[in-house]
Amino acid sequence: MNTLGTREHQMFPVLDDAQIAIARRFCSGPERRFEPHEEVYAIGAEGAPAWLVLEGTIEVVRRDGLSHEAPITTHGVGQFSGEVNQLAGRPSIAAGYAGPDGCTALPFDAAHLRALMVGSADVGETVMRALILRRVALIAEGGAGTILIGVPDSAEIVRLQGFLTRSGYPNLVLNAASDEEGKALVERIGVLPEELPLVVCPNGNMLRRPSDVEVAACLGMTPNLDPSTVYDVAIVGAGPAGLAAAVYAASEGLSTIVLDERAMGGQAGSSARIENYLGFPTGISGQALAGRAFNQALKFGAEIAVPVGVQKLDCSSAVPALELAGDRRLQARTVVIASGARYRRPDIPDLAGFEGRGVSYWASPVEARLCAGREVALVGGGNSAGQAIVFLAPQVKRLHLFVRRDLSETMSRYLIERIAALPNVEIHVGSEVVALSGDGEGLAPATFRQFATGTLHRRDIRHLFLFIGADPNSAWLGGCVVTDAKGFVETGSSALPLETSLSGVFAIGDVRKGSTKRVAAAVGEGAAVIAQIHIKIAEMKGERP
Repeated sequence: MNTLGTREHQMFPVLDDAQIAIARRFCSGPERRFEPHEEVYAIGAEGAPAWLVLEGTIEVVRRDGLSHEAPITTHGVGQFSGEVNQLAGRPSIAAGYAGPDGCTALPFDAAHLRALMVGSADVGETVMRALILRRVALIAEGGAGTILIGVPDSAEIVRLQGFLTRSGYPNLVLNAASDEEGKALVERIGVLPEELPLVVCPNGNMLRRPSDVEVAACLGMTPNLDPSTVYDVAIVGAGPAGLAAAVYAASEGLSTIVLDERAMGGQAGSSARIENYLGFPTGISGQALAGRAFNQALKFGAEIAVPVGVQKLDCSSAVPALELAGDRRLQARTVVIASGARYRRPDIPDLAGFEGRGVSYWASPVEARLCAGREVALVGGGNSAGQAIVFLAPQVKRLHLFVRRDLSETMSRYLIERIAALPNVEIHVGSEVVALSGDGEGLAPATFRQFATGTLHRRDIRHLFLFIGADPNSAWLGGCVVTDAKGFVETGSSALPLETSLSGVFAIGDVRKGSTKRVAAAVGEGAAVIAQIHIKIAEMKGERP
């Protein structure tokens, strides 16, 4: 099996003399000597470089709860420190100390590390694979990274866990009432119940009941944006379409930034397993696909700002501008609208009050853990719903599927056959959810109505998953580009098929009118739009395309 245990040689590779000589050409400074047990880099250190060991060793540790450290590995000669955060120049989530005999090492800051990956296919592939596998291992360990202290499975904890997990950040939840470390910290600093959850960032900073944006700032996820910078390409949306555009734009030398108000992956990021994506015969989760694309974009130098909300497209001047949350502004020669769609919320009384307390719009491992062994319901008949059913059913007592019409009209055949083989899935055709109720734990019974007869029936479910489609996320465009009556962006009015009615502004993926709602199609449009942007930029410069 291709588990982390069998891939330790890839997680901690040893460069030979020839590879070390290649790497030397890309280092960001002279080699440095560290005395025995001297700190090489600290947890939470901003801009901590990766270090290539030339002599001695570096002992690497991670956080283990609030006040302890646990060993990860010891890097010897020819090995290098770091994980994905070193590629982006973000704060370190591990620490390194020189071994008992000290060490001598070469530094590689984020820019020079990316240069190594692009400049040497051989060494670059080895380093990239190792950095990604190390992040995966830190997530699996659970003790590293960000500590969440509060009431497990509460709406706020679930929200923060979901944000961190979809952003690819390791996290650990401590019960504020029963975990000794968590309880002691809450009592020592006087955190009130209404101020929970308490978030402890890798750098030691503590936040009380923070928003996703506040957590991202504490983790150093969001780059400092210079309002005087004019990017070649600004991409709004970090779903498959936006990330594909970022990879192709940055790899072709265009200065590129991607912005998303939530997390990378878009709607595809919530898919437990995509089995019809070309090149992955055994399937791949949406989060894994998005994570790979995210790292690929970083490798080529794209900036990715998440979560940063784009509030408005300003089309009042020759150069398009984006008005961002926090009174910030960003300019770009071209803008790619890849903002996808928002999850559709049915008209159910008190629905918002149960979101995060039994109602979900995606099915991640966090939600699967919450409803394990329980009776759940899912509403929706598309492929995203089918993937969620296949993922959830083996973990729950019974899954009730409510759909408006036969699955053959809306879902791929392979998913229909997979669902038919699940013994604990009960399909209800022609029904809808009309009312929710709850108890101290959250969602309790839900009421459903049969379309044909109007008959009401209650199901004692503890979790409801809603996969009923989505509406285009285009309100922020402010009338700058033409949309249809439903809000989908119209393209093709010029010689460039993906250009909108506003010169230099393009639309791709689910937000575009007439697009094929498939991950592969979105990725294809992300690649195609960059070829058209090259033509547009050449026109702007007065060059012949």
